[in-house]
Amino acid sequence: MYDYLIVGAGLFGATFAYEANKRGKKCLVIDRRNHIGGNIYCEDIEGINVHKYGAHIFHTNNKEIWDYVNQFTEFNGYINSPIANYQGQIYNLPFNMNTFNKLWGVITPQQAKEKIEEQKLNAGITQPKNLEEQAISLVGTDIYEKLIKGYTEKQWGRPANELPDFIIKRLPVRFTYDNNYFNDKFQGIPVGGYTRIIEKMLEGSEVKLGVDYFKEREELSKTSRKIVFTGMIDEFYNYEFGVLEYRSLRFETELIDNENFQGNAVVNYTDPETPYTRIIEHKHFEFGNQEKTVITKEHPTEWEKGDEPYYPINDQKNTELFRKYKELAEIEENVIFGGRLANYKYYDMHQIIASALNCVNKELQKNNKVLQNENQ
Repeated sequence: MYDYLIVGAGLFGATFAYEANKRGKKCLVIDRRNHIGGNIYCEDIEGINVHKYGAHIFHTNNKEIWDYVNQFTEFNGYINSPIANYQGQIYNLPFNMNTFNKLWGVITPQQAKEKIEEQKLNAGITQPKNLEEQAISLVGTDIYEKLIKGYTEKQWGRPANELPDFIIKRLPVRFTYDNNYFNDKFQGIPVGGYTRIIEKMLEGSEVKLGVDYFKEREELSKTSRKIVFTGMIDEFYNYEFGVLEYRSLRFETELIDNENFQGNAVVNYTDPETPYTRIIEHKHFEFGNQEKTVITKEHPTEWEKGDEPYYPINDQKNTELFRKYKELAEIEENVIFGGRLANYKYYDMHQIIASALNCVNKELQKNNKVLQNENQ
């Protein structure tokens, strides 16, 4: 009998397993995929750690979380500085003084702010009601048309003026010549890839791969006192209220007999004609000097049941639907829900770890109180 059956060997499940195991709890971790790590899994191709499910850059301002992940492996000094390719023209991301200078020839922050304000006034936007209006109010019409509109509409499969404004609110805009995409104090890529972290987290737990929880639900549920579920919450409840929607991705990965394909880890293709949103050249995450290189083209796709879910569509309809499932989850006595799919929310990696640590601490404190009461 296990203390916890953990459904999903991704970052949430592995963190929970590590902390529970450290406190003497017995865990069985299962995953329907044939590997651990969830979406941060790295595959070795020609000595290059390939981010199999898209680029993952660890970044946080939380020193406790940074110290926590560094106990499992060393991180390098990689700084995320993606670039945008619009019809062969290259622009810096995040939008900063290098971007503004290339577009408009402006040199000072004041000149850039005046240009954006002028375009915002010409567009007549006072209270943004959708993504398009929010983007124009932040960076003006030129940047919106060249660097946001095409990319966003490919990413979400919908016109930008039909998307909610909150999607773009986290977009960094800087009036400095700083190409670092993140403002966070701590940033890097684990030396040797993310899979190493998960391997170390899962030491001491039993792991079974290629196991579909829903095909063996009845038998698996008998093996443990509690379940930690990190999959899709609507699937757990057999889609009782309906199906939550996602955007999915198709990855086209290629080994190239060339030591350097694009000169940067991430290049976004922001024109609407290019069918993919970005090309990732994986070796640059770890400053590789291999004779060959591996690239991945990311193609956003409409999600259907059975596809891999990547980005929750947090519009009003799906938010209301998730609320119904969450109400069911909150009254479960022997099931703990955690992670991106169970919470129907986009998380960065540091947020997932913090969430898992908070969850396991609450759970084990509660267990200790129950044991104390039983012993009194």
